[in-house]
Amino acid sequence: MRRIKSGRTPPAYDRRVRTLLAILVDSPHFRRMGVAIALFAAILVIGTAGYLMLGKPGTTAVDGLYMTFITVATIGYEEVVDLHDNDAGRFFTMAISLAGIGNMTFLFSTVTAFLLETDLNTAYRRRRMQAEIDALSGHYIVCGAGRVGGYVIDELRGDGRPFVVVELDDAVLARRHDADPVLHALAGDAADDAVLERAGIARAAGVFAVTGDDSKNLVVSLSAKQLNPMVRVVARIHDPRNAAKTLRAGADEIVSPDFTGGHRIASLMIRPQMVSLVDELLRAGERLAVAEVPVPAGSAPLQVGTLGRSDEWLLVAIRDGEHWRFNPPDDTAVAPGHALVVIASPAGRRSLETRVSGSAAG
Repeated sequence: MRRIKSGRTPPAYDRRVRTLLAILVDSPHFRRMGVAIALFAAILVIGTAGYLMLGKPGTTAVDGLYMTFITVATIGYEEVVDLHDNDAGRFFTMAISLAGIGNMTFLFSTVTAFLLETDLNTAYRRRRMQAEIDALSGHYIVCGAGRVGGYVIDELRGDGRPFVVVELDDAVLARRHDADPVLHALAGDAADDAVLERAGIARAAGVFAVTGDDSKNLVVSLSAKQLNPMVRVVARIHDPRNAAKTLRAGADEIVSPDFTGGHRIASLMIRPQMVSLVDELLRAGERLAVAEVPVPAGSAPLQVGTLGRSDEWLLVAIRDGEHWRFNPPDDTAVAPGHALVVIASPAGRRSLETRVSGSAAG
């Protein structure tokens, strides 16, 4: 059994304790319990002082405290403060008893409500998930976890990309969690700025607006661009008439599943081998796939030859704004803002990203 050195608690334990304390503090029942406990303490102080004044000579503070406690708790032990022939003391005892019993009833009912209504496990998981989301950077936000959103999630998961799912329907979210217990997900309306901020929109690399409602996808695109003008937004639409409005709202790209599906059906009939090749290269996972590696700002001047060669990736083209350079030679310059289009395995893509970002760090 591993022992903890230096008597210090592990950081993970400290985080769990802080999370649980935050959950307790945020609970309205817990705050009411604090009020009840404070009132109970006040009753004990008032009762002790009252019995000291009303009791016979020789009554101590401990006698007064004990007398107050057994009165409030309705224990019924022997009275240690003699109140025979002391009407004021008896009326005082009745008042203390009434106030104490009422306060204890309030306290126990609050504790019962806290235990019945507060799901500590769920609250703890949400707190822990929010902390994990807050630590993400350069991730993607998937707004909508329905059929289309599910395919986006599978693609991001297969490609090893960090992402956060935002879904309003609790049932859909529960099914996603059943399939992927470590899924980073938030329950809420993606059109709400506060929900996007909780999802880390300020640090996100991209947003997928793929709910089943065109108007909501438009609002998500608008909100995302307002909160982070640098984020890339891809939106889903059903009605082609909404395409121009969604682009004006801030979407960088729009996708119509109906149009894409029709185009694919025709392509499968006319040029099936080409479609099979493209599908194979676009499928994320362990096999080779088409990937895009952006050259970050601040990177040192590079040439294609300095990137080296690898069995894990093949450079297909470089895109500079609207210009494409296919099969670039070794002396082709690679500058910030360019995008390298490669055919690579996930490990090869990560290796190339490390090389490019390493030049930026240098």
